[in-house]
Amino acid sequence: MYQLIKPIFFQFEPEKIHHFVTGTLKFFNRVWGVKPLLKSVFQLNDPRLEREVFGLKFKNPVGLAAGFDKNASSIAELSDFGFGFIEIGTVTPRPQPGNDQPRMFRLPADAALINRMGFNNEGVDVAALRLKHLKRDGVIIGGNIGKNKVTPNADAVNDYIKCFDALFDVVDYFVVNVSSPNTPGLRELQEKGPLKNILNTLQQRNNKNGVSRPILLKIAPDLTDAQLDDIIEIVVETGIAGVIATNTTISREGLTSTGNVKNEIGGLSGKPLTKRSTEVIRYLSEKSSKAFPIIGVGGIHSAEDAIEKLNAGAALIQIYTGFIYEGPALIKKINKGILRNA
Repeated sequence: MYQLIKPIFFQFEPEKIHHFVTGTLKFFNRVWGVKPLLKSVFQLNDPRLEREVFGLKFKNPVGLAAGFDKNASSIAELSDFGFGFIEIGTVTPRPQPGNDQPRMFRLPADAALINRMGFNNEGVDVAALRLKHLKRDGVIIGGNIGKNKVTPNADAVNDYIKCFDALFDVVDYFVVNVSSPNTPGLRELQEKGPLKNILNTLQQRNNKNGVSRPILLKIAPDLTDAQLDDIIEIVVETGIAGVIATNTTISREGLTSTGNVKNEIGGLSGKPLTKRSTEVIRYLSEKSSKAFPIIGVGGIHSAEDAIEKLNAGAALIQIYTGFIYEGPALIKKINKGILRNA
């Protein structure tokens, strides 16, 4: 069904159709109560799919990556599609509009997207309030946190602290995002010194009052092997729970799309990222001797793509661009594929 209506969706600007679809889901659920129907069609519940990772129990290993539900406004609707976990954000301490539109572009020939959203969000307090009143329905919630564009890198740690404190009681795990290419200077925080400062500070805050949350680091696919070695060292030294590999890439290598769209500034996601993200997962897993869990994300458009990342060393996987190109049936297809290969 989705493949029949996708060409209609793709006639409209990506951001506009995103808001239209999420708004329509809310309307139909509120007025006609389609939740039971969506669950019956899209969900696959099987105890063999359950995973326990960094102390949390996931009903299945397929999650929705950050960026799709920045403001925690659609979790109830998105969870009907069978996700084992949903990551909100990236959120920042203060609301910010993000970059000027248009800021998201489709590359259908490559099954890819380019975005330069720029952490557009309503602020962490709005997301926290929504999550406080959310009926979870068993889905694990992650909080992806970042810094405001106007915050100097020297003060970035304070932005991460504010987001961490605001979300602590309403999310199950945290993701420190220092790898988006769309906030000027943000990727400089992946360097050893500033990154260790942010992670150590959050870990010290995390271990107070006898309660802690898993903290993960989301990294770029454009890091060199030497930089990945530094990441392994930092994860082990700081004692954080794991890594999400990977964010979008600034590379445009191998694209088949024609026209100027492939030259748009921003992070590239989708099928062109499949190979590189898997390489990063495998490198981290093997070089660290599986010292920490990895959530694999990047170019997952089929069950085979997901299984490849799991075999490379990922404990869980996330989708975003594949969800847009393949539709909500992808979650169930991946879970069926995992069961077949169990």
